[in-house]
Parts: sequence; structure tokens; C-alpha cells
Amino acid sequence: MISRVELSRKARRRERRKAARFQWRIGRKALSISATFLLATAAILFLPSELTYEGRISLLGFLAATVLWTATSLPASYSALLAVMLIILLNGQSADLLFSSLSSEVVWLILGAFVIGGAMEKTGIASRLADSLLAQAKTTKSLLWLLTTAILPLSIFVPSTSGRAAVMLPVYRAVTASVPDSRFKKAVALLIPTVILLSTTSTLIGAASHLIGVELLRSMTGEEITFLQWMLWGLPVGILSSYLACAVILWSFLPKDIRGHRLPVRSRETPPFSREEKMTAGVLAVTMLLWLSEPLHGLELALVTMLSALVLCFPSLGVMKWKEGLESVSWNLIVFVGAALALGNSLIDSGAAEWLSHKVFAVQNHIDGSEWLTLILLILLSVTSHLYITSHTTRAMVLVPAFLYMAGDMGLNPAAVLFIATAGMNFCLTFPVSSKALLIYQEIDPDSFRPSDLLQISGKVGVSYILLIIMLYYTYWQWTGLQL
Repeated sequence: MISRVELSRKARRRERRKAARFQWRIGRKALSISATFLLATAAILFLPSELTYEGRISLLGFLAATVLWTATSLPASYSALLAVMLIILLNGQSADLLFSSLSSEVVWLILGAFVIGGAMEKTGIASRLADSLLAQAKTTKSLLWLLTTAILPLSIFVPSTSGRAAVMLPVYRAVTASVPDSRFKKAVALLIPTVILLSTTSTLIGAASHLIGVELLRSMTGEEITFLQWMLWGLPVGILSSYLACAVILWSFLPKDIRGHRLPVRSRETPPFSREEKMTAGVLAVTMLLWLSEPLHGLELALVTMLSALVLCFPSLGVMKWKEGLESVSWNLIVFVGAALALGNSLIDSGAAEWLSHKVFAVQNHIDGSEWLTLILLILLSVTSHLYITSHTTRAMVLVPAFLYMAGDMGLNPAAVLFIATAGMNFCLTFPVSSKALLIYQEIDPDSFRPSDLLQISGKVGVSYILLIIMLYYTYWQWTGLQL
């Protein structure tokens, strides 16, 4: 019989072996990261002489950020700030690079929108939404269609895919509790983040990458896309692609007996709206109206959003305290967006973005002015960009300047190029690491989806998504003034 002492010794040996393997993995990873960064640094130092010193340092800083984002577990905002500091300390840019980016309209817009989203969650509007879905749905199939419909408007109010994913968590738990089947749970876990990502294109504040792209468009070309213009072009993409994905998930992951499963009848009676809910709904309606009518009154989106956030937190009148509103803000995202803007501006101001775009888009010389080939190139490069740049915001920061320089070289409409490229970049369903929303729902439940399930969805929806963009370009978008 083995003594307790012997068992204890074996356990300690196992722990030491496990710790040694862990340290080896960490050391090997750190070594590969260091080697990659050193090789890339050497390559940048020997770049052609037409790239200035500032341009080389900007590329070095961006490369450092990319390595840290993709190969380490450091927070994205911390990594971006480290890269910005590297550029400043190596005299690639002045310290104003950092300070000016944090005063951007984009930063204040996101801050105010998070406070509004926090008010929606605190007042219980999200829970009311879940209850109304379950009361109206008769079968699991109709429940998924209703769930898709309910997610679509969130892109108007919550400017972050991960924020919308968090808002839908209580809805997921309530919905899956109604049908105790692992296949149904997998379908819902796939549906929610998929619709969140595809509906992103619907509005200008659907993702921080949109705001960064519009800011870069304004700074590089002097043109801009208003909230109303973006919604006019983006709403059909978000709606059609979301319902298409719902159909694919229904018929790919749920057998006929589960699709037709009848749900228990629930009471359609809902408690009356509280004062806080009415207040939040009223502020949201006014905010939306002011966003849509921006060309008439001239108030910037960020100013309107911050005013609405202040009203919701106004003492004795609002629905929550200002401190509570600030607690609902994702400060990590705020800092990340500010630092990402700084990196993007550094690439632009130093000429590195223009130099890089000429290298990346050298294929454009063989297009010979063909609108069809230009559109296909733009769509393919943007739709597949999530395969090699996992961060949504990073994709915008890297590719938007390159796309805009391509537009200038080819005499294209920069606003059209930006919008189409952004719509393509919003497709990021292939891998769980392509979006925080996917990661949240992959880990939410033991019965959630596997990476192979996501690959299946990506393959079926991806081709349809590309065809949808082409169809909209040659019909609806051209009728509404969007043309390359």
C-alpha cells in the first residue's frame, strides 16, 4: 500500500514537471517573439532610402504593437501605449502625438455611448427585451428569428461589439433556459455574436473602427460620412447579412424536430414601464433624432452623445449617478482607441502609410481602371483581412490609410472606398480570436460552439456576404449616391 508521504512526493514531482513545462513554453514563446521583432527591426533599418527616419520609427512602433497584440497576453491598450511611447522616445514623433489623440471626437463619442449603454442595462430594458421575445415566440425557429431582430438595433446604441455581447448575456441565459437542449444552446451561442458582428455595418457607431476610419478620412481627404449617410448605406448590409446568417445557423445546426419544437405559452402581460425606463427610452429617442439630423443642426455626434449621457446622470432627474455611468465605461477600449489613433496618425504623418500602401496595392497597376476589378480587389482584401490582422480596430488603423491612398492614386471616391472596405472588414467569423464577442460566447457554456462550427458558418456566410456587397453596389448603393 502506498503511503501518504509517497503520494505527496509524487504530487510534488508532478507539480515541478508541470511548472518546468510551463516555464519552457513561456520561454520559447518569449524567444520567438524577440527573434521576430529583432529580425523585423533589422529589415526596417535597411528599408529603401525614400522612407524617412520618422517613417521607419513609425513602422517599428506599429510592428511592436502588432507583435504584442498577437503573441502576448498583455492588454491591447497597454501594448498600444507602449508602441506610442517607443515612437516618441525614439524621436519618431513629438509627445503631442499621444495627447492630441486622446482629445479626438471619437474618444468622447465612445465614452458617452458607454454611459448610455450602462443606463440601458441598469434600468432593465435588456431584461424586458428577453421577456418580450420569449412571450412572442411559438417555436424555437421563430425565437431565433426574433432574437436576430432584437439584436439589430443594439448597433445604434452600443458602440462596441464586445459591449453588445455583454448586454446580450442575460438574454442568452433566459432564452437557452427555455429549451434544455445542447444543440439549441450551440445555435444560440453562434447566432448572438454572429449577428452582433454582421450588424456592425448598420450604423456609424456600430464599432470603434468605423469612427477611426471616418476620422482618418476627414484628416487625409477633408471629406466625411455623416451618421445618416452611413445608416442609409449600411442598414441593408446589416439587416440582410444578419437574417442570412440566422437561416444558415437554423438549417445547419438544428434538426427539424428542434426547429419545430413548441415553446410553452407565456403571459404577454408586461409590467408597466418605470420612470427610469421611460426616461432612458426618451433620451435614446432624442439622441437618435439628433444623430440623424446632424446636417441640419450642425452638432457633432460626440457632443450630442455626451449631452445625452449627462442628462441620464443628472442629479435627481437621471436614472443613475455619474459615478455609476463612468463605471459602465470600458476604459481599456477608450485608451486603446486613443493609442490606435496615435499609431495611425504617426504612420500617416511620417509617410509610412503611403509607402506601405504602394507596396501592398502594387497589384492595382494591373487593373487598368476597371471598376469591376477594383471592386473585387477591395472586397477580397477587406473581407480576408481578419485572417492576418485579428484586432478589428487594428485592421482599420492599418488598412484604411492604405485604401485611401489607393483611392487617391486611382482617382476613386475616397468615401466610397472607405465604406466598402469597412463593410468588408466587419466580416470576421472565421476564428474565435477574430472578435471578443466570439470569445465571450465560445466560453459561456460547455455546450457552446467549437472552432470547427465557426469555420462552417464562415464558409457558408462568407461567399454570400461578398455577393451581397457586389449586388448592393450595382443596385441600391449607386441609386443612393455611393459609387467608386
